[in-house]
Amino acid sequence: MYQQLVLTGIMLTLVGCLFGTRLKPAWLFVSGIGIAYLGGLIELEDMLINYANPSLITLVLLVLVSIAVEKTTLVQKLAQSLSKGSLTSSVTKLGLSTAFLSSFTNNTAVVASLITAIKDSPTHSPSKLLLPLSYTAILGGTITLIGTSTNLIVNGFAVDAGMAPLGFFDFTLVGLGALSVGLITILVMLKYLPDNGKNDQEVVPFYLEGKIEEGSKLIGKSVEENGLRELKDLFLAEIIRGDKRICAVTPQQVIKAGDVLLFVGDIKSVPLLTRFDGLKVVHDKHEKDVEHLVEVVVSQSSKFIGKTVKEVRFREQFHAAVIAIRRGHDRLQGGLGKVKLQAGDSLILAPGKDFYTLPNLKREFVYISGLDLQTHLAPKQSNLVLASFAVVLGLSIVGYVPLVKGLLVLLIGLMLTGTIKLSEVKRRFPIELLAVVGSAIGLAKLMIGTGLAGEISSALFYVLGDFGPYGAFIAIFVMTVLFTELITNNAAAALSFPVAYALAIGFNVDPLPFIMAVAFGASASFISPFGYQTNLMVYSAGNYRLKDYVLMGLPLSIIYSITVLTLIPLVFPF
Repeated sequence: MYQQLVLTGIMLTLVGCLFGTRLKPAWLFVSGIGIAYLGGLIELEDMLINYANPSLITLVLLVLVSIAVEKTTLVQKLAQSLSKGSLTSSVTKLGLSTAFLSSFTNNTAVVASLITAIKDSPTHSPSKLLLPLSYTAILGGTITLIGTSTNLIVNGFAVDAGMAPLGFFDFTLVGLGALSVGLITILVMLKYLPDNGKNDQEVVPFYLEGKIEEGSKLIGKSVEENGLRELKDLFLAEIIRGDKRICAVTPQQVIKAGDVLLFVGDIKSVPLLTRFDGLKVVHDKHEKDVEHLVEVVVSQSSKFIGKTVKEVRFREQFHAAVIAIRRGHDRLQGGLGKVKLQAGDSLILAPGKDFYTLPNLKREFVYISGLDLQTHLAPKQSNLVLASFAVVLGLSIVGYVPLVKGLLVLLIGLMLTGTIKLSEVKRRFPIELLAVVGSAIGLAKLMIGTGLAGEISSALFYVLGDFGPYGAFIAIFVMTVLFTELITNNAAAALSFPVAYALAIGFNVDPLPFIMAVAFGASASFISPFGYQTNLMVYSAGNYRLKDYVLMGLPLSIIYSITVLTLIPLVFPF
């Protein structure tokens, strides 16, 4: 009874913090299992062994091997074919190709590799392609065991609960069904996506500033005389003069020393500003780097959220200057240093030489362009990497070599050949994922072992008993979907699994359909840009509004749910 009470307090606090705070899930889950250890609920050896779970190690190795897969020419060849044909044809090709790639490798890497090419598409508006890109990457991840971290995590939970390991293609029939109806839904709903064309000035609202230095030839002349009124793809929106903001800038407004000019427009026009004498877009040692810019998106788990660039001392932390910010369609106000950052904000950075070596880049940002995507392998080396990866997967599928062993050998080989550098491994090592999943496995074991999951399932059984196993199965799926939209997919799986397993035992049915409900429910993030990383990546890149996700994602989520809830019991009977 003592153990159940303590664990109940831990889980309620954990869930409350996940929903009500911006604390990182990694800290919350590690704190939860740590308190369980201090409270005598789990021994140290039993706690630590959860971090060496085979499914978790497989997931970590997949993330690291995907560093090399990202550098291959496969994604670039795909990007080149997207501009050919009608919009329906392009989205179909994009969807099927993205889904296929996402079923075998990291879907975040696939989306990151394609975003730049899609934004530069000469035939179709990026806003018509980027959200379908994210959605099909999510759908593709459900097709195989390794397609998404969620599937591997659920497999780890299942093995620790005493079930047989899930097979590589156990998810495939349901996943292909979900992909098929999902892609058809996306094609039908394409007309409702915004057409944010390149000539629409409203939809390229990058927000950047330039400072008038002492001795500038612009000083003492009006905006019109200085030629600041007729800039290509840039609009002078505000002037900040000390503590004063001049919001309606007229052509007759005279420029003074120390003025900060705030522009709205296309980031590609930044070089125009550098031609004006004494107008500095990037300051200090970064001045010469204005032609080598990096675009990043603030992650939902970033510690910067709610703080200004000045408050977080961005330049000191990242050896990079923020020269522009974009937040969907929102018109920002005040200087760049006073803008409070939000998840999904797109930042344009002028990086210093040490920027790429910093260890915490992946934790704070989702990449869109630059960084790891700048270097690509030669065609011969690229083909060798893809062939090696395919061999490892093939040997695992036929049961000849366990996937974890094959990936470990492949990773060592890639590092020895220099395809993957040690610095890349250090920078990309998924320490937070390791912390969340390892801790979640321990907490799930405790919930089952102490009987807490059984108590919860008994309460649900009392409510859902009249609806039978299928009613409980639907309830678990819906609960997981809601968790996924409100927190993260991995945390949703961790919270739902113990209850799902205990409910199946309570109904005296096979737990597998309930486990599959958790896996597919945790991948159903379509309604919000914040529930899944790929959705967040395309948010600013496509100049989307929140209503675009709801309008496109709600029908997709409903149809996906109906399909999955129909197929799982057929493929995995109770």
